[in-house]
Amino acid sequence: MRIFLTGASGLVGSAFARASARRGHTLTGIVGNFSGDVPGLSSRRPLDLTDESALSSALLDVFPDAIVNCAAVSEPATVDQDPARAQALNVALPAALARLAHHLSARLVHVSSEQVFDGTRSLPYTVADLPAPLNLYGRQKVASEQLVRALAPEFSAVVRAPLLMGNSPGGRRSLHERLLGDWTAGKTARLYLDEYRQPCTAENLAEVLLELCERPECRGTFHWAGADLISRHALGLALRSHFNLSPERAPIVAVRRTDQPEISKNRQACLALDLAPLLGVLKTRPQTLAEQLAELHVPPACQDWCLKS
Repeated sequence: MRIFLTGASGLVGSAFARASARRGHTLTGIVGNFSGDVPGLSSRRPLDLTDESALSSALLDVFPDAIVNCAAVSEPATVDQDPARAQALNVALPAALARLAHHLSARLVHVSSEQVFDGTRSLPYTVADLPAPLNLYGRQKVASEQLVRALAPEFSAVVRAPLLMGNSPGGRRSLHERLLGDWTAGKTARLYLDEYRQPCTAENLAEVLLELCERPECRGTFHWAGADLISRHALGLALRSHFNLSPERAPIVAVRRTDQPEISKNRQACLALDLAPLLGVLKTRPQTLAEQLAELHVPPACQDWCLKS
């Protein structure tokens, strides 16, 4: 299968590249300005994804069987700082890919986010629940989903992903990499006791995305996440223990949403996801937290500091 991958140098994209190579697919990856190695790519292109003409030319040149969109401005704070750029990548890009997928009769798998929900319900969110985003990033993801489904209904699958763990090419993208980076810099992590997430690794999500490329009958909007729901504070403690760091070397302060009402009004309390119907049709299974921790590595920038712990 010929696959066209956007965001190939990111956390999910790089994991997808490795998974695709293991399955023997031919993968063209869009890497932006990233100059490092991305194992698994058959070819790479430093394309400006906001240039729809260049994007169209690249896709027509490759003429892929499937398009996987992992490109996004995925940090809500970064979206707020530059809404126009975020709109171009989070909304205009998936719309352009959907139009091109329809034109090429190519499978399109688009990565969305749990952040389309407001986090106020106690039960896991199902794919039938109406989105109610709290922040601009969530609103952009809702818009992207609607456009993808409207422009390529016969070819598209949208996957809402959770908080992600994993090992990124640059060593700075995933949760544990950012935490280790802060601790290396002498910072204290402030983590919520009352904010719950259902994390999974980028590697596990990549396997799901790849299966969906190979399963064109799976169309619509889906959820994927790990097996365990956990507070951010408990997750931080688990990560500190996994890397054998002491509380003195890797300090964590427990905070509550009620302590920061202006901040927490734009942050969801609980984002548990119901994984049906994907859970019943895919070979890939959701990972436990212990399985996820076993896959994590110390990024190069933090290795010397960790060895001194």
